[in-house]
This record gives sequence, structure tokens and C-alpha cells, in this order.
Amino acid sequence: MTTTTPRAAWTLILAASAILMITMAARLTTGLFLSPLNTATGLGIASISFAMAVGQFMWGASQPVFGAVADKYGAMPVIVLGAVLLAGGLAATPFVSTQWGLLVTLGILSASGAGAGSFSILIGATAQRLPAERRAFASGFINAGGSFGQFVFAPLVQFLIATTGWITAMLALAATSLLTIPLAWPLRGKPPAQSVVGHGDLTLGRQVRDAMRDRSYLCLHAGFFTCGFHIAFLVTHLPGEVALCGLPAGVSATALGLIGLFNIAGSLAAGALAQRYRMKWLLAFTYGSRAVIIAAYLLAPKSAWTFYVFAAALGFTWLATVPPTAGLVGKLFGMRYLATLFGLTLLSHQIGGFFGAWLGGLAFVHFGDYSWMWYADIALALAAAVVNLPIREAKPAPAAVAA
Repeated sequence: MTTTTPRAAWTLILAASAILMITMAARLTTGLFLSPLNTATGLGIASISFAMAVGQFMWGASQPVFGAVADKYGAMPVIVLGAVLLAGGLAATPFVSTQWGLLVTLGILSASGAGAGSFSILIGATAQRLPAERRAFASGFINAGGSFGQFVFAPLVQFLIATTGWITAMLALAATSLLTIPLAWPLRGKPPAQSVVGHGDLTLGRQVRDAMRDRSYLCLHAGFFTCGFHIAFLVTHLPGEVALCGLPAGVSATALGLIGLFNIAGSLAAGALAQRYRMKWLLAFTYGSRAVIIAAYLLAPKSAWTFYVFAAALGFTWLATVPPTAGLVGKLFGMRYLATLFGLTLLSHQIGGFFGAWLGGLAFVHFGDYSWMWYADIALALAAAVVNLPIREAKPAPAAVAA
């Protein structure tokens, strides 16, 4: 059974957006803590980057697991558990001083907690409760909520770090993450029964096996790997890039905020366009445009305004890949196991994220800058644009075009 009244649908969408706003804010501001953590612990950029890279991987690895639980038992218990893990991991971070300690707090606990309140669970839970014609818009709106969190929290966290210290800032993030518990109330209850495309009685295991043999699904994974590489590298190392250019830390916080602000428009646009055009074309265009934007950044003089313009342009494409990717998974396999199947694509995204965060730290240590990471980013973005082209996708239905 789907949610049909506008009020019920908006309550569901707004709650999911607010949850993602908080969990993404906690995840996407971790790069602002890299330098303070290095100063406090003396572990070195590479060691701390590795812990954050493990966090990127765990955020992705947790989502198909939590997605499967949400598909069976409902999203609310998963989100509540995630809030506890996220808050606990962040609150414990200031009290550890070894790489193993950071691996547990930032790499496992907080990252898994953020994963339990992230895209696959939230978009899956809402898509199962909404009629088909509203799903693309809902996924774009929820995605915009995560971007709004980045826009609001990045400069706020940097302000707290500068005025009260990084420990107070991280504890404030931990406390804020607990707000996702009451916000999960509209997502209570088991998901309504949904059929699976072509096979109404497929089990989860059979559906996953069939999906992993599907060329279109694997192409989505390959493209999303690049997206994760790109985003994790920037989230983790943009503050370091700004520092290398001799600019103050506030520039990186403002740039991260601008990425979130402009991705609100990008996410909403992606959700709307996915109802009118083939989603694979949207993905190919998005990835290709990133290569152009990064190349333009490398050629530009490195001033504060260069970073702001770069952030605005990149922000429009930042997480605009999520609505069409989730939409394609739903088109290919139906809604019943969307949280699990989309969670698996997010695992590929975060495997890329692991390498983006980790190799960025290694590049800085070995070469003294991030030049080779930018070149790799351009090459991977172009490859991702190409790999999405063979995906099989029917044209949008006339009803969707008229909507």
C-alpha cells in the first residue's frame, strides 16, 4: 500500500530529508577535523586519512546490510540504531589517540551509523510508500536534504572548531545526530508489500544474484565507484588543497558549504529531469561535466574566488547522481528490494571513496601536493560517463513526461 495523500507524502519526504541532512552533515564535515586531529595526535596525515578512508568504505558496506534489515523489518529501528552508533563514534573520537582508536570510532562506529541513516535506507523506505510518479521527485528532494546539511553544517563546524576547539565541535555533532531518532517516526512500520519486476515471489538472495549478473546493474556500479572516489577525495582533502594554496581554513569550509548549497538545486533538477529523460543520459552528462569542471579548476589561478566558483559548479553535480542511479535500480528490479540493491551500488561508491580518501593522503605525503589525484579524477570521470551509455533503459512513460 502506498501513501496517497499529499500531507502524508510530504511528512514522509521531509522526515527522510531531515534525517539525511544530519547524517550527511556528520559524514561530509570530517575533512575539517583532519588537521586538528593531526595536531592533537601527531599520527600524520596519511594515517588519519586511512582511518577516514576506512570510514568511507564502512559507510558503503553498512548500507546493503542495513538495507536488507529495513526491507524486512522497516526503516525506523535501523535509523535509531544508526543514531546511537553515529553519536557514540563521534563522542568517543576525542578520547582516542592511536590509529586503531580512530579506525574504531571514525572508521567503523560513526561511519556505520551514518550509513544506517543514509540514501539506500531513506530512499528505499520512501519509494516503497509512494506512487511511482512521485518517486523520482522524492529521491531528488531527499538528496537535497543531505546537501542542505552540508551547506549549513560545514561553515558552522568550522566556526566551532575555530572558536571553541575541535573537541567541542565534534561533541556537538554527536549530540545533533541523536535528533534523527524522533525524525524516524514517520518511517515506522514494516514496508508495504511490493512485487519484484518479472517475479513477484523472488527472495532477496535470488534477486541479488540476478542483479549481479545484469550488465546494466554492473555498469551502474562502475560509474558510482568513480563518484565515490571523487567525492571522498574532495571531502577529505579539500582543506589540505586550500592550505597548499596559502588560503585560510575558512575558504575550505565556505567551499564545502557552497557545494552543498548548489547541490540542492542539482539534486532537485536531477529528480525532475529523471521523470522526463532517460536516466543513463543524465548520469553520463553529470560525470562528463565533472571532468570539464576539474580541468578548468586546474588551469585557473588559485584564489579564494576560484575555489568558490569551482565549488558552485561542482556542487551542482555533487550528489545529483543519486536520484537517477536509485531510479535506474528501481526500473530494472522494482521496489521490493530497492534498499538492498541500491545499498550495494552505494557499496561500490564507497569502495571508490576508500581509495579517494586514502590515495589522497598518500599522494600528499609522497609528492607534496594532489596533482596526480586531480588527473586521476578527470580520467575516471570520463570513464564513468562512457560506462553508463550501454545501460538498458526504456524511455519514460508519456504520463511521466506530462507530469
